[in-house]
Amino acid sequence: MGFSRVEEAIEEIRDGRMVVIVDDEDRENEGDLTIAAAKVTPEAINFMAKYGRGLICLAMTGERLDQLRIPMMVGENTSRFGTAFTVSIEARHGVTTGISAADRARTILTAVDPASGPGDLARPGHVFPLRARPGGVLMRAGQTEASVDLARMAGLCPAAVICEIMSEDGTMARVPELGEFVERHGIRMVTVADIIAYRLKTETFVKAVTEAEFPTEFGDFRIVVFENLLDEDHHVALIKGEIHPETPLMVRVHSQSTVADVFGSLRSGAPGELRDALRIINECGNGILVYLRQEDKGETLVEEIRSYARENGAPKAAPLPAKTQSSSDLRIYGIGAQILRELGAGRIRLLTNHPKKIVGLHGYGLTVVEQIRL
Repeated sequence: MGFSRVEEAIEEIRDGRMVVIVDDEDRENEGDLTIAAAKVTPEAINFMAKYGRGLICLAMTGERLDQLRIPMMVGENTSRFGTAFTVSIEARHGVTTGISAADRARTILTAVDPASGPGDLARPGHVFPLRARPGGVLMRAGQTEASVDLARMAGLCPAAVICEIMSEDGTMARVPELGEFVERHGIRMVTVADIIAYRLKTETFVKAVTEAEFPTEFGDFRIVVFENLLDEDHHVALIKGEIHPETPLMVRVHSQSTVADVFGSLRSGAPGELRDALRIINECGNGILVYLRQEDKGETLVEEIRSYARENGAPKAAPLPAKTQSSSDLRIYGIGAQILRELGAGRIRLLTNHPKKIVGLHGYGLTVVEQIRL
């Protein structure tokens, strides 16, 4: 059994069944058993303990944890992936030692019960809550956020029970071993990347905040500034001519690179791509250039310059073929696709030197009718 569609995983969660969520290869690359917290049973906890073998945790929103006055485990989180553990908890009533499957299920159901308050939980205990980031997988590509997103999309309380899957020898199970696991137990499996893509296609996270006429050395454009409602960052679209969904439109989705775009660095991809794209779109007479900011508070810029120093002035190697999309790529280009959708684009002629980098645009109502190299 391979990976399932996100819609199928949502249906499983809604019906109280488990799914396995797998994260990126460049992250933990592990699979977590996941069930909606509102649907948890002693049998589910026992299954996780017996076959998952990892730590059983309760992923919840920060809002709910604050209501329950459950603080973070530490003031300074130095874990590799920033896993947001809180202090552990236990139901005050209806449990014995707190560790049995029944006791842990009772604790979890108490925590997600809207009628429960801070006094209904003891601290510490045998259930380990995790604080999911606001914005879910679109802000952090982890199983904590993915599990909460699935529960929310299933129409349930946004909380989930998760447990890492370990092999019998105690090592972490990876794909394809996880494929054998879900086949053996009849469980569906979904990736964090697919959940990111699904949310980007079915929800809207951008809005236009201002626009103006914008003359450039290449010609006159209309500039529209969009706000990302998840992180309040701003991106820009330069528009030439009229936009009609059925008229093929020249499009460039360009990721910010200060050293290439401003200074023409020969060691940062292909310098001049931004200028070439503006020139081509202007000559075509109609089109859109989406400029995506992604140098977060200068950190990307600092790391890029540091890499130059490490290379000791060596010429930059030729670019490698485009890799499979990472979760970061999906977020960046998904926001770009949402901007195109908001502007009314439909059929697009894509200006790109990496034809496979942007995939699945049809999910945004966009159809690539031609790919043109810069």
